[in-house]
Amino acid sequence: MNREGPQAPEIPLPSAALSATQPEAAPLIEIEPASGWVSLQLRELWNYRELLFFLAWRDVKVRYQQTFFGFAWAILQPLFMMIVFSVFFGKFGKMPSDGVPYPVFAMCALLPWQLFQYSLGQSATSLVASQSLIKKVYFPRLVIPIASVLDGLVDFAVAFVLLIVMMALYGITPTANILLLPFFVVFATIAALSVGVWLCALNVKYRDVRYTVPFLSQFWMFATPVAYSSSIVPEKWRWLYGLNPMVGVIDGFRWAILGRHAPISSSTYISIAVVAVLLGGGLAYFRRMETSFADVV
Repeated sequence: MNREGPQAPEIPLPSAALSATQPEAAPLIEIEPASGWVSLQLRELWNYRELLFFLAWRDVKVRYQQTFFGFAWAILQPLFMMIVFSVFFGKFGKMPSDGVPYPVFAMCALLPWQLFQYSLGQSATSLVASQSLIKKVYFPRLVIPIASVLDGLVDFAVAFVLLIVMMALYGITPTANILLLPFFVVFATIAALSVGVWLCALNVKYRDVRYTVPFLSQFWMFATPVAYSSSIVPEKWRWLYGLNPMVGVIDGFRWAILGRHAPISSSTYISIAVVAVLLGGGLAYFRRMETSFADVV
């Protein structure tokens, strides 16, 4: 037996009233891969700047998580390299150091070199290491190699304290040229990024690229005036030597700190031009291949 009272008849609402009560459907946005050589889209990259700094800080925390020495590794690595260089190249090899104590001379080059070497190695494998993130959400993939390059600046800042202590122990006072030191730090970072974007894009498709990076870094170091002065290179070969972008970085770094020799030379201009060409071509190639990263990685 039905105990409920009589039901009120349903009154059909007009179509205008129904549309007013129902929420409007969200517009459908279809994302398609760009064809041809796309632009660098630097404005889009700027919109994701918070993600960029978050990824960089995440890499720093992960690297030193559950470590005994922590940030001390940033000092121990260049310190031991400086000791080895001072013994074998400075004492036994009698390498010229432009009138500067060889330990300080070597340290002035090891700091920007290790910044470049670490940033290059991290950026070359950054896309493959972040493949789970790439497959889940859209963001400019260029954020990943840039964040890995910025990660190396933290170690550089920590190790720079060691250089200041060494200069104080040897009684070396920096000149006013040190005001231009940030320029050469940025130069080293951009040089690492200019090569890193090429390697990380290639590493997505050819995984053996990561095996070439340690060999490339080792060979590159001996072709760079880290353990020796670039003044030993004959003048007629300076233009060829300047094709190595780290020549301009190391010479400029030593000039900014020690005030020895002017960094503005033909080799420096060539190094800047090489970095500009590598960076422009690398960014264009990266953007070109970006549309297939999620499918291949």
